[in-house]
Amino acid sequence: MGYGIGAALAVSISLLAGAVKFDRDRAFYPTVLIVMASYYVLFAMMGGTIHALPIESLVMAAFLLLAVAGFKLSLRIIVAALVGHGVFDFFHGRIIKNDGVPEWWPAFCLAYDVCAGGYLALLLRRSNLRPN
Repeated sequence: MGYGIGAALAVSISLLAGAVKFDRDRAFYPTVLIVMASYYVLFAMMGGTIHALPIESLVMAAFLLLAVAGFKLSLRIIVAALVGHGVFDFFHGRIIKNDGVPEWWPAFCLAYDVCAGGYLALLLRRSNLRPN
C-alpha cells in the first residue's frame, strides 16, 4: 500500500506543481529532495533513537549537498539524487536502526522519490525545465 500511495502522491504533486508553475523554478525539486531526506532525522527524534540521530543527520547532509549541487549545476543531479534516495529507502532498515521510522515509510518514500525523479527526468527531456 505504501508504494501505491507514495507513487500516486508524487505524480499528483508533480502534476499540481506543473499546473500552477511551481516547477518552473529550479528550486522546487531540490527542495523536495531536502524535505524527503530530512524525515529520517525527524523520525529519529520522534522515536527517541538518539544513536541514529548523528547517522541520519550525516545522510541528510549528503542529500542536502546533492540538492545544492543540483540546483547550482544541473537538475540532472537532482534526478539521480531522488532515485538514489529511493534506493537508500530500500536499504535503510538494514543499514540504520531507527525505531522512529514507521513501518510503511520506506516503501512510501521509495515510491515517492523514484516517481518524482522520473517525472523530473521527463520534464528535463521535454525541455520544460532547463537542466543547467
